[in-house]
Amino acid sequence: MSRTEAFHFVNAAHFFTHYFLLIFPTAALAIAAAWGISFADLLLLGTPLYVMFALGTVPAGWLGDRVDRLVLIAAFFLGGGASCVWIAAATGPDALATGLGALGLFAALYHPVGLALVTGSGRRSGRALAINGVFGNMGLAGAAAGTGVLAQLWGWPAAFAVPGALSILIGLTLLSRAGFRSDSRQPVDNPHGIIASPAPPRTQRNVAAVVCVSALLGGLIFNVVTISLPKFLDERLAGAGSDLAWIGAATGMVFALAALAQLPVGELLDRVGARPVLCFLVAAQAVLFLTMSQATGWPVLALALFLVTAIFAEIPITTWLLGRYLGPGIRSRAISLEYVLSLGVGSASAPLLAILHRHGIGFFEQFLGLALAACLVLAAGLRLPPGKAPADS
Repeated sequence: MSRTEAFHFVNAAHFFTHYFLLIFPTAALAIAAAWGISFADLLLLGTPLYVMFALGTVPAGWLGDRVDRLVLIAAFFLGGGASCVWIAAATGPDALATGLGALGLFAALYHPVGLALVTGSGRRSGRALAINGVFGNMGLAGAAAGTGVLAQLWGWPAAFAVPGALSILIGLTLLSRAGFRSDSRQPVDNPHGIIASPAPPRTQRNVAAVVCVSALLGGLIFNVVTISLPKFLDERLAGAGSDLAWIGAATGMVFALAALAQLPVGELLDRVGARPVLCFLVAAQAVLFLTMSQATGWPVLALALFLVTAIFAEIPITTWLLGRYLGPGIRSRAISLEYVLSLGVGSASAPLLAILHRHGIGFFEQFLGLALAACLVLAAGLRLPPGKAPADS
């Protein structure tokens, strides 16, 4: 298998990772109605999905350094698809929670394994990460729209069964196509073998600190917004009513349009560096959160699009920073730490939202808190070194 073909499978895996993670928040609206339980109580059943997604990151990174990474990508497709089929057959809370936990565990394979295959692409690493990131964002868009339509037409089990079967098919195709190589742990797309020179130790420490802050607070912002957006549009968007297909389509449209934001950001990272890009994006998020906290009606859709665009555009920045400023000997561990922090706080998002809704704390208060989180990331981003990374100088 060529590196280009392998890169296609890695991109598809990123798509399915985020598709898998967003089926439940949209399908939960239909499951709650079908099972006769509250949205808050059902949302708690999704906790294993996000907890296992976070906990599985460390062993996935360990395996990625020792096992053929394309084998692990195939395992992701097969295991994730099988978990979706299990969930579709669930008839009660215990089976649903078990299937969601398994889905989170297999989904955890992607980031430490897939990004290890993508990073190391030299002077154009921003572009490579941006292209890969677009596929992940399109997975969010596809899940929101696809889940709403499938659940509306054939019931919520179809929202899990259809993508699950497709994932299994892709996994089997990868197994049949790949001649697994001993060097498959190397980056997928680094034709020139260009490796960034590490920055001075003090700069590396500053970058690592900023990445940690961004991973924690940015991860909270990302997960809360992606999980709660269908519910937010259901409450605030005029004319949505209880039409799940419409809510899913509106959410999917927002995610799909915002998904392309990473492409210009990837180019900007390679040209001007991370500090101006990161600071602009998180400042915009803070302003939009404050505006959306009180918005209602159709303006909500435009504001949601701008907000999600700013959030999605931020995604490749931290990985780019680690790849450009840190020495090769510690990059894999640094990326693992980044995702442990981001996914760890992300695993708390579903139960946190359930608790907030149960106690009557709505989107006004939630968005004020997220605006504060964005301001803290902005303060950290100002500590980044100006200009471009060492490899670009």
